[in-house]
Amino acid sequence: MEKRVIFFLLDHIHLLDLAGAVTVFYESGCCGQPYELRYVSPYEAPGSSAGLGFARVEPLEAITVQRNDIVIVAGIDLSKWDHTQDQQWMPWLQRAAAAGATVCSVCTAAFVLAAAGLLNGRECTTHWAYTKALVERFPQTRVLENKLFVQSDNIYTSAGITTGIDLALYLVEIDHGPAFAYTVARDMVVYIRRDGDAAQHSIHLQYRQHINHQVHQVQDHIAHHLHTKLAIAELAELVYMSPRNLTRLFKATTGITIGDYIRNLREEKAAQLLKAGHKMAWVAKACGIGSNRQMTQLARKAGLAG
Repeated sequence: MEKRVIFFLLDHIHLLDLAGAVTVFYESGCCGQPYELRYVSPYEAPGSSAGLGFARVEPLEAITVQRNDIVIVAGIDLSKWDHTQDQQWMPWLQRAAAAGATVCSVCTAAFVLAAAGLLNGRECTTHWAYTKALVERFPQTRVLENKLFVQSDNIYTSAGITTGIDLALYLVEIDHGPAFAYTVARDMVVYIRRDGDAAQHSIHLQYRQHINHQVHQVQDHIAHHLHTKLAIAELAELVYMSPRNLTRLFKATTGITIGDYIRNLREEKAAQLLKAGHKMAWVAKACGIGSNRQMTQLARKAGLAG
């Protein structure tokens, strides 16, 4: 029997907050592990913050949430939140949480969970631009900054926009293991899942704040081939440049050398895999790290070695 993922739609939701998580579970089915996707709303025709409306959305009373269900609340435009309608949906979310279902928020949907009382006394997070407002509006919450997502029992809160993808991949990993989650991530052409303890400003994202498609292509190749020997000459061939020109362009565009970028990415991925419980030898091979000393240092940094 397929596990249910129930997407809860208020009005004025942000499209990517919804679509990112939806795509993860949809692609999981394409990769061999399907989920039953359902869409519910207290409104007959909820709309998005971008003006696009939704059809074929079920009413809340059509679904009784069970313990094994996943409920995902997409972020909304807080400035257009109609609080006069809150009592139409709060009890449904409260019953879902009380049933033991996995209840998740993406981005500003943390405010929705907080309004329903689901974050009282809990650690949580939201988009970096709204963490201060969340704790000011709901002082019972324990808001953590610079986190991709935070788990507190069966309640998960994720940070801004695309971190809904990270959280969804994490939930897929819980159900089907890390290897399958990596398969889904690769199918979506996204970087390896960042765990909830990773900073919102990851190495991969930190150095992609540019629009140079050649450097993006090199960065994508590096991210997916960390287990191999990466030579600047071969990277330069990918984008039809000389090694010298690529070296200059990469540094000018990202502010970091190719060598430092590769090393930082390898260390970041290794730390993630070590925290996931993988053996040190396997992690070293998967990340292209040949130094036992470096692996030991990474393990100690991750708090996994004495």
